[in-house]
Amino acid sequence: MKHSFIPWLLLGWIGFLLMPWYLLEDGFWSFVWLTDGYPTDLYYAPAILQGMLGDKLWLLPLALPLIAPLRLISLQKNDPRYSRYLILSGALGLIYMMSQGFAIGISGWQFAGLDTLFGELEQQQYGFGYGAMLCGLSFLMLLTTGLAATGFLKGDVFVTGSIGLIVALVGLFVFFPVSQVLLSAFMNNDGVFAPTAFFGKLFSDNIWSLSCLSDGYTCGTAWNSLTLAVLTATITTLLGLSFALVVTRTGFRWKKSLRLLTVLPIITPPFVIGLALILLFGRSGVVTEIFADVFNIEPSRWIYGMPGVLFAQVLSFTPISFLVLIGVVEGVSPSMEEASQTLRANRWHTFVNVSLPLMRPGLANAFLLAFIESLADFGNPMVLGGDFDVLSTEIFFAIVGAQNDQGYAAVLAIILLFFTLSAFFLQRHWIGKKSYTTVTGKADSGTYMGLNHGMKLACYMTALPWAALTIVIYGMIMFGGFVQNWGYDNSFTFQHYQDAFSIGWGEFGVIWEGAAWDSLWTTLSISAIAAPFTAIVGLLTAYLLVRQQFKWKSAFEFGTMLSFAIPGTVIGISYILAFNVPPLELTGTGVILIICFVFRNMPVGVRGGIAAMSQLDKSLDEASLTLGANSLMTFRRIILPLLRPAIIAALVYSFVRAITSVSAVIFLVSADHNMATSYIIGLVENGEYGIAIAYCSVLILVMLTTIIGINVFVGERRLRRNVSVSASTTSSSNSGPSLKEKHA
Repeated sequence: MKHSFIPWLLLGWIGFLLMPWYLLEDGFWSFVWLTDGYPTDLYYAPAILQGMLGDKLWLLPLALPLIAPLRLISLQKNDPRYSRYLILSGALGLIYMMSQGFAIGISGWQFAGLDTLFGELEQQQYGFGYGAMLCGLSFLMLLTTGLAATGFLKGDVFVTGSIGLIVALVGLFVFFPVSQVLLSAFMNNDGVFAPTAFFGKLFSDNIWSLSCLSDGYTCGTAWNSLTLAVLTATITTLLGLSFALVVTRTGFRWKKSLRLLTVLPIITPPFVIGLALILLFGRSGVVTEIFADVFNIEPSRWIYGMPGVLFAQVLSFTPISFLVLIGVVEGVSPSMEEASQTLRANRWHTFVNVSLPLMRPGLANAFLLAFIESLADFGNPMVLGGDFDVLSTEIFFAIVGAQNDQGYAAVLAIILLFFTLSAFFLQRHWIGKKSYTTVTGKADSGTYMGLNHGMKLACYMTALPWAALTIVIYGMIMFGGFVQNWGYDNSFTFQHYQDAFSIGWGEFGVIWEGAAWDSLWTTLSISAIAAPFTAIVGLLTAYLLVRQQFKWKSAFEFGTMLSFAIPGTVIGISYILAFNVPPLELTGTGVILIICFVFRNMPVGVRGGIAAMSQLDKSLDEASLTLGANSLMTFRRIILPLLRPAIIAALVYSFVRAITSVSAVIFLVSADHNMATSYIIGLVENGEYGIAIAYCSVLILVMLTTIIGINVFVGERRLRRNVSVSASTTSSSNSGPSLKEKHA
């Protein structure tokens, strides 16, 4: 096509002339408007009719940046006016559309002083809908196409457009919500800017009290969260290292079984561990009753509070530490350990002075992941916290509790964000700029150094009891759904599964009678929609980071990874504050859940894509471009087929995390879009443990089935053809072997 901007310009005209400009009450995926008064009903009308018939005259100027590019059809791309018109049209269109959207809301002018400047406004407008979305995308692509026409990024329209799209999405759904949290912290309950209110809440005794040091009561929520996070991160890192050493440095027979145990907590809703611990160690738990009968120990509530939350978090997050450390431990070069022993160092000194320092990046990453996960954990403190308050649960109750204080919730979110970002930068400082490379292109022979007797015994004594306890806990999870009332009536029953997932037959076919079906279908549909979008955005970002060179690339990478360092609780409250009013009025819809999952889980797709793409030689891209393919075709036909492992990882991780997410989702669910995790928390709060455990068991089976299905559907990448060699022996002396190639 002569002018690559024409499809985007056409898209903008469709949004302006044909599509409903405002958000529909029936939902983003509803198309009732096509047969319900469209286009004359102003509720469904496009922008041009809203401006001409509905007195929303401020929408009509949006036509100007759509008219201006029509002048370019008769111009050549090397004409200086070509890029100038496109950049001005796109930039002015975006600026004006967002400005009028934020300036005018459901109550008229949104900012003090505008009514004095322009007069009182009787009209109102709602959140952006289909038309605004298409126009915004059109303006953005016109802007990036104009930048490409100036020679930016070698004039590559696809690369320039992709960078612009990722920057816009991350800015809109990561930076903008977080900025709203920062701004809301300085507002009082009436929405008025009040810095003194911020400092009063920031230094509240509820947050920073140290009364626990003197009277034995719990400390402020900040110290509780920080102490819990440090303890959890330390213990899980040590346990993860023990597991990694058992798998790589010992002759343990059931190594594959240990690896399998590490997968289970990842596909388990985070508060299920807490439920299982209640069944085991609660006042009516199995272990509690055994100790009461055998040792005459009176049952207590020790599981509720910091010990129980710490116990549950260690069980939940140790597998993550193991998965991080196993690759690092295996990456330590055996030849370096052998060189140390050759110099007469024993196994202990070799491990402490050679192996352990080379594991520093893995140890730091494992500690950081567990630290952030502990701070963001909502499910386990909600189930087992008791009087032990942490930041994640306090933020929730500040929003939905009787106090309904968004400013206080924002202050707590800022403290939580400060802790996580501080840990992130401290980790980078601790690792430093030293080189930890031990795997090079040269062959590295040798076997891994075994552990001395004391270390081996210590690893076995820490890892194996944890593994046994994990097996018992998951046994309790599966068993707890089949008993009438755990701890009181252990008779076998299917009643819990019938209450949650019963199916009936009616006049019109199948009737989903169970109480849990609605939340299950909602969870599966939203997770299934979010997973491919997460993979697309993540892999496209990885392609730009690995294959392209551009200014501010480091800032671009930091922006795409920021959502990983932000706890889910902060993401949840930031989305409530940012998307509860026009122009981005998304709360209560399924779209906000999808967006949350995409940008919460995107960093995993980015890192997986970077790791996989770094193994692909750039000559593949160059060969494709030399043969006449553009960047888009090269990415689609060459790069993507070779990224199937990264695609599988991104799809599986995003799907599983969407199903098991609690901390962010708990703020964003609604009556029409109730996710499984929030539904299960409601069951737990009502004491319906049997149904809750039955629901969790079904979710685990669903996730296992989906993981297998994704692997089968995406398939494996084929890097080479399988070659079978057959030698044909003939009587002729000069006859050689024949090669038969078979395609994989």
